[in-house]
Amino acid sequence: MAMQRILIIGASSAIAEATARIWAARGAELFLVGRRADRLAVIAADLRVRGAASVGCHRLDATDIDGHAAMLDAAIVAMGGIDIALIAHGSLPDQKACEASVAMTLKEIDTNALSVIALATRLAELFEGQGSGMLAVIGSVAGDRGRQSNYIYGAAKGMIGIFLQGLRNRLARRNVQVLTIKPGFVATPMTAAFSKNALWARPEAIARGIVRAVDKKSDVVYLPGFWCAVMLLIRHIPERLFKRLAL
Repeated sequence: MAMQRILIIGASSAIAEATARIWAARGAELFLVGRRADRLAVIAADLRVRGAASVGCHRLDATDIDGHAAMLDAAIVAMGGIDIALIAHGSLPDQKACEASVAMTLKEIDTNALSVIALATRLAELFEGQGSGMLAVIGSVAGDRGRQSNYIYGAAKGMIGIFLQGLRNRLARRNVQVLTIKPGFVATPMTAAFSKNALWARPEAIARGIVRAVDKKSDVVYLPGFWCAVMLLIRHIPERLFKRLAL
């Protein structure tokens, strides 16, 4: 397999870090983007030991739209180009707090949807211009249907899903692949306060699924795979019944 040049945005997230470790073991060139320079440095050192050909770092809050262009330029300079881009940043909103605050609701939509769309737009232009590339974006099963317990988060992930559908349709003839990743429940620091059961997956399992989907040039992947069947069922519950459920 030819050496891959991989950009990871939101690289300090548990899923992104676990995915980067797999790519590092393959000898990929990596460029990590995140808000905390100190954390990126620690991850980068670990990835070098694991076999990465090179690891660059760039501090950026993904909601800083004006900083996106400079970040992409830095990644291209560091690696000589980008073959794969993984967008993995996000936050888990406090649903009740958002219900009481327009400002907080819009902030979460900005973090989980608008910043992602801005990045995807720039990366699509880059990949279309070079005639190749893989854009992989972490969404969520929450985006498949709005539920009272997390519809702010779900709305943002649903927005990403529709945007990526259109982008995939646009770029299909340009040798550019667009992958929508839809994890279910994942045990990460972001979900530490939640009680866990058999439906919860480890970041390492999700990472393996992401790498497989990238290798296969998939369009959409549910992780773990059983969530595809679960969400098929949930999407087909009639609205008159669904609105009565406490989900």
